Amino acid sequence: MTLCFFGDGASSQGTFHESLNLAALWTLPVVYVCENNGYGEMTAARNAVAIENIADRAAGYGMPGTTVDGQDVLAVYRAVSEAVERARSGGGPSLVETKTYRFDNHAIGLPIENYRPQEEVEHWVLNRDPLELFRAELTERGWDDVALKEIEEEVAQEIEAAVEFGRSSPPPPPEAVFIHVFTNPAGFAMSREER
Repeated sequence: MTLCFFGDGASSQGTFHESLNLAALWTLPVVYVCENNGYGEMTAARNAVAIENIADRAAGYGMPGTTVDGQDVLAVYRAVSEAVERARSGGGPSLVETKTYRFDNHAIGLPIENYRPQEEVEHWVLNRDPLELFRAELTERGWDDVALKEIEEEVAQEIEAAVEFGRSSPPPPPEAVFIHVFTNPAGFAMSREER
């Protein structure tokens, strides 16, 4: 089965609708996960999407659509797990919409920063950080702070090692851009495994 991730902006593109239609028609094992952060680049979804919940679009293709709090790790896990099980058991595609928020701009270095009210950003950062919400959930379930700190340190070391690996690795050759894609317009020679 396949998990397909995209944002709220992409849900208004033709390829989104064509893909859902074919997946439903062919009963494909696909779970579409819309990360609805309320902004397609710098345009508020309320100004670009005619419905409140993108998951409601699933009904037009005869598939289930679910909207969950994207800041709630466990709610996302449950919704996606249910859709994955449906796909794997031959039930076809599903659309899961996670209502979330991006704390930073659409792209690093984007010079435009005033398209979102500062109070809105602060509200989400201070009150709806999914890591902090999940930490509080774990604490409520009896996890102690020492165990959580150990996990955080382990993850920080893993990330640091991955960043160092990336920085110390040689740059890939130009033809690598065409590995595992459906076209090779530059005509680079590739092995069968790379295609």
